[in-house]
This record gives sequence, structure tokens and C-alpha cells, in this order.
Amino acid sequence: MSNQLPGAIAIGIKRGNLEIKQFFRQRESVVFTLLFPLILLAIFGSVFENTLAPGVTFSQYFVAGMIASALVNTGFQQIAIYIPIERDNGALKRLRGTPMPATSYFIGKAILVTFSMLIQVVLLLAAGVAFFGVNLPTAGSKWLIFTGILISGAVVSTILGVAFSSVPKTARGASAIVSPVVIILQFFSGVFFVFTDLPQWMQQIAAIFPLKWLTQGMRSVFLPDSFATREIVGNWETGRTFAIIAIWLVVGTALAIRTFKWDRD
Repeated sequence: MSNQLPGAIAIGIKRGNLEIKQFFRQRESVVFTLLFPLILLAIFGSVFENTLAPGVTFSQYFVAGMIASALVNTGFQQIAIYIPIERDNGALKRLRGTPMPATSYFIGKAILVTFSMLIQVVLLLAAGVAFFGVNLPTAGSKWLIFTGILISGAVVSTILGVAFSSVPKTARGASAIVSPVVIILQFFSGVFFVFTDLPQWMQQIAAIFPLKWLTQGMRSVFLPDSFATREIVGNWETGRTFAIIAIWLVVGTALAIRTFKWDRD
């Protein structure tokens, strides 16, 4: 009988299952992470009932932004807050002392992010269709773009969360540092408001970061192609969207490798 240890991927999958179980044991986190986007949709969808263009209600626009925002909430924000907590309570140090490869730890986090993200997306789409008249795309090409944005967005958000996790010096300060960054980017990136209605300086800052491109990518899926004329350059810029996400993936990976810490300073 072989005594060979399981591979990094197999261990990572088991770690991911454990991460999901631990997540659901924290009821406050479950409610905030999974239901908060629905609460925002209910508030904004009820307050803003105007039509932005023929066939485009504010709810239709808002759902696209909230799905993109869910990628950042479950990836960047959740990871950048939870890792400092695990670092502070010694969990990372104990894991580092086990035979588990470091890669497995990050695979586990990626599984948790993917699981949480999919639940949020399903809930948002179901609520949008049922209560706010949101229309789902019918073209197969739109769903391909949707899948590509989901996968690439989840990956880059997770990697950037790992990289940013070294910024908070303590677990107590993690939420205070990470959450404002996410909220500001949401306002700047056209999640809560029509992007082209924002001041130009906000648009320019937002264009640096991936959330703006994730929201624009989701708008290309859920809004009619005629609405693309309302974008800054008059089209969806799908190729540029994926290119910028890829650049951030490379940058985030380099930063994560360079800055990630298993122990407190």
C-alpha cells in the first residue's frame, strides 16, 4: 500500500470543502456576504424605477453592476479580511507547519470564493427576474462573455485579495482598511450610478482598476447592444476588458508572491 501524500489539488479541494463549512458556521458573514447584494437590489430597484434607455430599466443596469461587484466582494474583500484574521489567530502559522502545500491553501480559498460568488449570482438573477423585470440574455455569445467575466473576475479578485491581505497589520484593522476601498471603487466604477454620469476624474481613476471593466463587461451581457453608445468610447470594449483583467492578474500574482505573509510581523 502506498503511503504517498495526496497531491496539492486534492488537498486543496478538501481544504475548500472545509472553508465552505467554516463559512456557513459564521451566520453574520453568511448574511452579509450572500444577502447584502439582494438588499441593495431591493433598495435601489425600488427607489430608482426610471428607464435609462429603450428596454433598459435602472434595475437591469444595476443587476449587471451588482454581479460584477459580487466578484470583488467575495474575492478581494472577503479574502483580504479573512487572511489577516487567520494570520493573527495563528491558523496560518499552524497550517504552514503541516505537510499541506501552500498551493492547497490558496486553492481552498478560491473554491470558497467561487462557491459564494455563484450563490450570489443565482440569487441576484432570480430576484431581478422575479421582482424587478430583469431580462436575461438569449444569445449564446452573451453567456460565453458572462462565463468568461465570472471566471476571470473571480480569479483576479481572489489574487488581489491575497496580495492586499498584507496591508492590514492586524485582524482588527482589516475590515476598516479593506471595506472603504471596495465601497469607493463601487461608487467610482458605475455600480450604483450610470458610469458616464460620473465626473470625468472619477471615470479616469476607475479605469485603472478591474472593477470598472468587470461592470462594463457585465453591462455588455445584460444590456442591449444599442446601449453601448452610452459608454465612453461608444462600444463595449470586450477585448480591452479581458486584456486589462489579464494584466491585473499578472500584477496581482506577482504582488501576492512577493508580499504574502504567513506570520505576523
